[in-house]
Formats: sequence, structure tokens, C-alpha cells
Amino acid sequence: MRKAGNDVRNMARLLYMLVAWAAALLLVAGCVREEDVDNTPRGNFEALWKLIDEHYCFLDYKGIDWDAVYEAYSPRITDDMTDDGLFEVLGEMLNELKDGHVNLSSALNVSYYDAWYQDYPRNYREDIVEDYYLGKASSDYRTAAGIKYKILDDNIGYARYDSFEDAVGNGNLDEMLSYLAICNGLIFDVRSNGGGIITNSSRIAARFTNEKTLTGYILHKTGTGHSDFSDPYPIYLEPSDGVRWQKPVVVLMNRRSYSATNDFVNAMHCLPGVTLMGDTSGGGSGLPFTSELPNGWSVRFSASPHLDVDMQQIEWGIEPDVKVDMDEVDAFNNIDTIIETARAFLNGNVAAE
Repeated sequence: MRKAGNDVRNMARLLYMLVAWAAALLLVAGCVREEDVDNTPRGNFEALWKLIDEHYCFLDYKGIDWDAVYEAYSPRITDDMTDDGLFEVLGEMLNELKDGHVNLSSALNVSYYDAWYQDYPRNYREDIVEDYYLGKASSDYRTAAGIKYKILDDNIGYARYDSFEDAVGNGNLDEMLSYLAICNGLIFDVRSNGGGIITNSSRIAARFTNEKTLTGYILHKTGTGHSDFSDPYPIYLEPSDGVRWQKPVVVLMNRRSYSATNDFVNAMHCLPGVTLMGDTSGGGSGLPFTSELPNGWSVRFSASPHLDVDMQQIEWGIEPDVKVDMDEVDAFNNIDTIIETARAFLNGNVAAE
């Protein structure tokens, strides 16, 4: 381990994202609030449809005919429909976007698209990880804020991070990586991590690089056309000033590794000595923001697309270097197939594909 770089400089990679959010939010506010939209079922439907039409960032990429969606859902809107009925129709319309970052929220309910993970194997058993790999919190593993970690009996380090909502400070990361420094390799498990705060993603990824590294690009909407975007703005990962990992690392992921976790997987994939293992990540690369309908319902959707280093979309997820699914027989015997494959890989017994 050694220290170099400047962890604070990692915040620069987020500056453009914040500018993109602010610019998009101003566009939305001007679009919806400057018009006198009636707070009626029809008025709320029209406002939501137009909001997505002018500001959602993946319509062209996903090949969605939003005009056809309008024609399909407009006849379902009636003047005398209940709030329950209106919410159901608007939620179904938003699900046409096939985007887990798109939600409609009211006092009644929250619409949520979940086929991005429901149609795939789970590839993670929390009970197996907790009971047979981590063990007892009182004696078997340590915790660095939201990260649980230990040294496995073959001298491979294992770290489990459940959510990027859980803040991990630099002091916690220094302590964890120093403790694991004797290990021959590290397994960093972000399976079923649904995302959270993107600064946690860059803060952790910065512990695995010694050089400033290009990890992708971001764009923001510059107009109301479906393909009105700014030029791609490069995103760099700066090495941290703190303790940095210098040995091989395997990142475990599955289809429920989403949003900020997808960002973390993308950044880690750009670094030497890192191997992605498990299933394709869940995606969710569009940076979301929130606006409001005339009736006060809140709508959140993707506004700024994130591309990889080859300027390819990562909205649908990132493929692993080594594809591994959980084996049913292993699971029955309380064995995590993916963890065991990672251990064998780090011990030199499995080659990357």
C-alpha cells in the first residue's frame, strides 16, 4: 500500500454532473411552470407526457416511439377518473421507458419499473453470505461504516458493501485496506447493491488506482429534441491520497447492481488488476432528477446519459469479465458459487475468459 494523488480532486468528476442536473432542471421548470396547465386528469397526463418527451435522455437510444405511447395511453384518460385510476395509467406509461430511475410518487403510491432485475437470476443469497462467509458481527468480521470485511481462511480479503447510501469516510477506508494488506487478493462484493450516493462510488474506486484514469463521459440535454445533447464531457478518476490497494481485486456483481453501483463497476473496469465477476450489472446510467406535476405528484427520470471510455451507453449494464451464476446445489449446501470462483481465481486456479 502507498499514498499518492489527491482524493479531494475526485470531486471534480461530479462538477459537470451537477451542472447537468441544474441545466436540465431549469429547462423542466420553464417547460412546465410557464404554462397554465389545468390540474385535471388530462392536464396532468399532458404535462407528464411532454416532460418526458422533451427531457428524458434515452428515448432515441432505446428506440421508444413516444408519440405512439401518447396515442396508446391518451384514450385512457377521462375527466371523471379517480386519482387511483390516473396514477395507474401514468405509472404504466412511464414503465414503457424500461428505466428503474423513473418513478411517479404520490400520497397513494410510488410507481417503479423493476423488470431490469426481476427477469434475471438473483445470483446472491444474503443468508449464505451473512451466516457462512462473514459470520458473527461481534467476533468474525469488521465494519468500516457500511462495508463489512474480513480475511478468509485462504488469505483472501472479502468486503461486502450493501448500499452506496452508506457513507464510507477516508479514515474507514484507510483502516480497512491496511487491515487487509496482508491478503493475496481482495473480493469486493456489490451484488444486489441498488446504488445510492455517487460520491461514495468515486471515493472507493479511487483506492484502486495509482494514476488519473479516464472512466467515461457524460452528456446533458441542451434542448427539447430527443437527441439534443452537449458534447461528451470526460470523467476522470483521481487516485486517493489515502491507502491504496496494490494487489488483484475481483468485483462481484449481479443484475441488481444498479445506478451508483453501475457507476462503480464501470470505473473499476477501467483499472488494471481488476476483474469483474458474476452477472451483468443492472445498468441505470442516467443521472436522475425530480420535477412536479400540476397536482403535486413528483416525477423522477433520467436526464443525463453516462457513457463508458469507448463512448458506449452503459444504461443496460456492464458485462463481467468472468460470467458465473449461483449453482443450486452449492446454494443448498450453503456455498456461494460466485465467491468461491473469485477465491479460486485470486489463488490462480481459474483463468479469466
